[in-house]
Amino acid sequence: MSVSHPLKVLVVFGTRPEAIKLFPVVAALKADARFDCRVCVSAQHRGMLDQVLEIAGIVPDHDLDVMKPDQSLDALTAVLLTGLGRVMDAEKPDRVMVQGDTATAMCGALAAYYRKIPVDHVEAGLRSGNIYHPWPEEVNRKIIGSMASLHFAPTDVSREALLRENVDPARVHVTGNTVIDALHWVSARIAENPDMASGLAVVEARFAGKRIIGVTSHRRENFGDGMENIAEAIRRLAARPDVAVVFPVHLNPNVRKVMNTALAGLDNVALLEPLDYPHFARLLGIAEIMLTDSGGVQEEAPALGKPVLVMRETTERPEGVAAGTARLVGTDVTRIVTEIFTLLDDKAAYESMARAHNPFGDGTSARQIVELLANEIGQEA
Repeated sequence: MSVSHPLKVLVVFGTRPEAIKLFPVVAALKADARFDCRVCVSAQHRGMLDQVLEIAGIVPDHDLDVMKPDQSLDALTAVLLTGLGRVMDAEKPDRVMVQGDTATAMCGALAAYYRKIPVDHVEAGLRSGNIYHPWPEEVNRKIIGSMASLHFAPTDVSREALLRENVDPARVHVTGNTVIDALHWVSARIAENPDMASGLAVVEARFAGKRIIGVTSHRRENFGDGMENIAEAIRRLAARPDVAVVFPVHLNPNVRKVMNTALAGLDNVALLEPLDYPHFARLLGIAEIMLTDSGGVQEEAPALGKPVLVMRETTERPEGVAAGTARLVGTDVTRIVTEIFTLLDDKAAYESMARAHNPFGDGTSARQIVELLANEIGQEA
């Protein structure tokens, strides 16, 4: 059944990772006459979010600007739920789309559910099996999964996780991960205009001839002893003459205070301000190995043939571990250093990870999602 008016889809996000993974979907929706795409950002992350919006050419229709220093999760949840509810009351969307596992995504889904608006979940079905690792993301995505209308699972593993939770198989679609769409897009842009990512030239010159380890870290469950251990591991890595560490340091003071205290002034460590998306893609390109507690890096780095060591005890992306593109190393100092040195010194070990098949998609996820959404509402092109 076709309809005579475009379907209004409110896309809700608030952090840099969400923006990266949703801008290809926003672009596809806006290019399709079957849809009226509206964008609401919470700005749960402010500066890092704005970088992606600018690069992707997205001007939000609504901006809640909720970011405050050291706000508690319950305070953040309250302001998100009420703020997003007001936007939905004003827009009256036909559907709401969220991505991943943030507080913004969870509150966007809950506010839509309270209004009986169907919720579509991009990157659905990720599960670690431990509600405190990652925390609070594991519970956020389980909450979203309990009320979503359409589940866009990135892999068969994610689909199976949803089916084990008794989600209707007809509501689950394997699309790959939109982060691969985004990485292909920005890589092509950088190839056309290298100046987009020229800000790392000084670091590249400084570390010419060294083997670069890229690091990202921001997970709440690593705050405290975990961050201290990560900092100590980086100190030991950087003591090796042929190694350099490039570390864009997250703005969260629980990360920043530890890393600045432990690592500032080391010859082989570059502590950078958070990178915009083109420069982060460039870091993935120049790094030999990525050391991270992030989720997205587990998907992005393998697309460029870079091994990923994950500083967590569990991962909701077991596909990478199973495929051999990622390895869990936790936050034990000795294990982190040993695993990095093995990859640096054992060519066969490195190649087995670098050449493993990336299980997270082929760069067509956004288009698949839009077509599945069109099919769901019965619209005809």
